[in-house]
Amino acid sequence: MQFLVPLMTLVLAATPAATPAAPAAAICGKYCDARDPALSPGDREGASAGVGGRRISLHLDDGDDMGWAAITGGAAGDHVWLDRSFDAGRTWASGSKLGDTATPSGATGWRTLMYNADDWANRGVGLLRACGQPAGSGTIACTGWARPTWNARDRRTAAATALMERYNQNTGLFDTTGWWNSANALTALIDNVRVSGMGSYRYAIDTTYTKNLGAQGGSFRNDYLDDTAWWGLAWVDAYDLTGDSRYLTTARADADHMSAYWDGVCGGGVWWNTGRQTKNAIPNSLYIQLNAALHNRIPGDTAYLARARAGWSWFSASGVITSANLVNDGLDMATCRNNGQPVWTYNQGVPLAALTELSRATGDASLLTKARAMANASTTNASLNPGGILRDPGETAGGGGLDGPTFKGVYVRDLAVLNAALPDHPYTAYLQRQANSAYANDRTSADAYGLMWAGPFDQADAARQQTALDLMNAAP
Repeated sequence: MQFLVPLMTLVLAATPAATPAAPAAAICGKYCDARDPALSPGDREGASAGVGGRRISLHLDDGDDMGWAAITGGAAGDHVWLDRSFDAGRTWASGSKLGDTATPSGATGWRTLMYNADDWANRGVGLLRACGQPAGSGTIACTGWARPTWNARDRRTAAATALMERYNQNTGLFDTTGWWNSANALTALIDNVRVSGMGSYRYAIDTTYTKNLGAQGGSFRNDYLDDTAWWGLAWVDAYDLTGDSRYLTTARADADHMSAYWDGVCGGGVWWNTGRQTKNAIPNSLYIQLNAALHNRIPGDTAYLARARAGWSWFSASGVITSANLVNDGLDMATCRNNGQPVWTYNQGVPLAALTELSRATGDASLLTKARAMANASTTNASLNPGGILRDPGETAGGGGLDGPTFKGVYVRDLAVLNAALPDHPYTAYLQRQANSAYANDRTSADAYGLMWAGPFDQADAARQQTALDLMNAAP
């Protein structure tokens, strides 16, 4: 049984605005707003709520990308309307009450006209909800947010669309999350184009690139070497999809920036930041992956391959990989030994993709053997997989901070890269188990996902959604 959590079922006291907001401008898609529901070729209930003995329901026309609201079990004078949001339900057109109408005399139920869920002319990716207010009552109830299956035909594309509801076209980044998380969110979207064949959101690639190329240190470089690497890998992914050489040029600038912070402290490795504070597993495994990926895409290269080889030679001997084939956070700089910090999921994932790229670059099959041993360790470790479902150390409802919600997405994305490179695809069942659990236990009526794939749903944000999209891409 699927466990669907309404994203926002509201029951609240009505507080009329002193000056009602102007109605929202009509939107036209396949059809224009205010279409008669009798003309709809399909009717699917997307969400429902109750108030004062009435039932409020959101009806969706998947073929036309429209919806309408209905109220039943009531009396004359009951009001019903739609809300529409273009930022994942965080805000909506206050006072607009799309299609606001009242149940006529002698009837016990009524419905609004139909309204578009999306505003494709302006790249508005939307959600709808139905709201109602019993006659003479000060209480309003609204269903959870939901949308038609337009650009959401399966769980992969639905997760991508829910992520794009959080995309800010003005900044070219994703609202509710940070700089490096946005690099991973863009990577998840690019991967979704490839695995699903849905190209509706390809525009985000160029938008993000052009709006942010000059940000921070330029060419997506900044003081944190792992941030730079995440963006470099996003642009490698963009290059693979589009063939646009600008993206590969930027990825090279990112790799070169990282290389400037490789030195002999603790025998080698790149620093975590330009202040040279510590050497961690993540920037160094990303360094291997990015340089190997560039070698695999630049004919005649030797420099990037040499960096990738040196990176793995240092990483494998540094002590960050434990005897159990798990990867700790990094080194204690006083001793140049494993710092004993937690084995975060993304620390386990990036080396898998790095070794897969390096094996492709060198033809060395032993690198895939090592990656398999590491993947076997992380997929079977009881602490990382309580009850068989992936979980980061200390993961709790509402937790994870700004960074943690991205971790598991990186892990499953990179495990899928290794899985595809191995002839027996040994991790397919593992990935499918994670995806099935998240889809059944950690998803709202708007296809938003929370932090804990075993459930229950806690809250929605772009990092949580990016991680879920990575998962659905890995295990459709």
